[in-house]
Amino acid sequence: MTERKILGVCAWLADKFGLDVGGLRILFVAAAVLSLGSPIFIYFILYLVKPSSY
Repeated sequence: MTERKILGVCAWLADKFGLDVGGLRILFVAAAVLSLGSPIFIYFILYLVKPSSY
């Protein structure tokens, strides 16, 4: 996996659902900046859920 940037969550989700990793990263950053829910908390939960190979 060469798309991993910070914890690999966006790359894992993009690979799992066939999405564009760049668009998913922009979505997470926009959600964090606009404080829609708690995207940073969700990001770390997804980090704990994803397989360690990513």
